[in-house]
Amino acid sequence: MLTAAILVLNPLGLDVVHAAFLSGEALSKSIWRPILLTGMAIMVVVVVLEWLTRKFIMKRRARLAATSS
Repeated sequence: MLTAAILVLNPLGLDVVHAAFLSGEALSKSIWRPILLTGMAIMVVVVVLEWLTRKFIMKRRARLAATSS
């Protein structure tokens, strides 16, 4: 999750967001918007996979701790 925030909040990421949504030029919007939306979708998938992995590991550790006692 921290990586996704860093990617969006760095100067290049802010420039891409500005070009995709806040630019006055239609060509800039039409070029950058699909790229940005694809990148955001990939970041969401990575965050969800990270969350599921952490959840799986926590359940596994709890199960191992319960059986070893």
